[in-house]
Amino acid sequence: MFDSGLGGLSVLRAIRSLLPAAELMYVADSGHAPYGERGDAHVIARSRAIAAFLRKRGADLLVIACNTATAAAVSALRQDHPVWPIVGVEPGIKPAAGLTRNGRIGVMATTGTLRSERFRLLAQAHAAHVDLRLQPCPGLAAAIEGGEVDSPEVRSRVAEHCAPLREQQVDTVVLGCTHYPFVAHHIQAELGPMVRLIDTSDAVARRTRHLCESLPARAAWPVAAATDAARLWTTGEQVRLESFARRWLDFAWQADAAVIPD
Repeated sequence: MFDSGLGGLSVLRAIRSLLPAAELMYVADSGHAPYGERGDAHVIARSRAIAAFLRKRGADLLVIACNTATAAAVSALRQDHPVWPIVGVEPGIKPAAGLTRNGRIGVMATTGTLRSERFRLLAQAHAAHVDLRLQPCPGLAAAIEGGEVDSPEVRSRVAEHCAPLREQQVDTVVLGCTHYPFVAHHIQAELGPMVRLIDTSDAVARRTRHLCESLPARAAWPVAAATDAARLWTTGEQVRLESFARRWLDFAWQADAAVIPD
């Protein structure tokens, strides 16, 4: 698994819950974040480099735990590795469209995700019959990446980006970045208790489990929970990754720094 930074740990947590015996490896590309404010060429280059890093270490399946990287790079990675199962993360527009009561859905995401052709096609396929309100959230993922999710800066960013959606009276909001579930409590407080938040981490975990069941090695996995720690790497500050992991992960892990050139 990889993400532009720490946000993908929300997906890692969900996958560990459904696949307790899987050997998990995760790269936080914090040294090159945030992807959402970078061009596609940069995101594709980083995604290819990290995929190669994980493939070299024996990964049987790749999860792109980043909406922006999925939008920009999943097609390129699938072309590079046609027989390697690859799971992407996309905003949960389809479930939101089925759950909305008033037909007004907000999508909180990075600028890179919202401007992508992949997002346009996703919205066209699943949200043609609803009123989709797009809310780019520049700076929010980077603020969360700082590691203190209850800081004044994070709360200020959340308030700034939630205000337009509250005024537009959306009743369902898609969390279109894997960083955002870590501040869902602040988002919920800003939008009110009647607004439903959609996080796709569990859906990604279910898809990952389904693909893992078809892998040749699956039958040899132990039934009991794995005792091996998840391997975490960061291209940024190791201490920041460790601090975030201690707060959010309830299973064993080992963190290290990594240099992953393009």
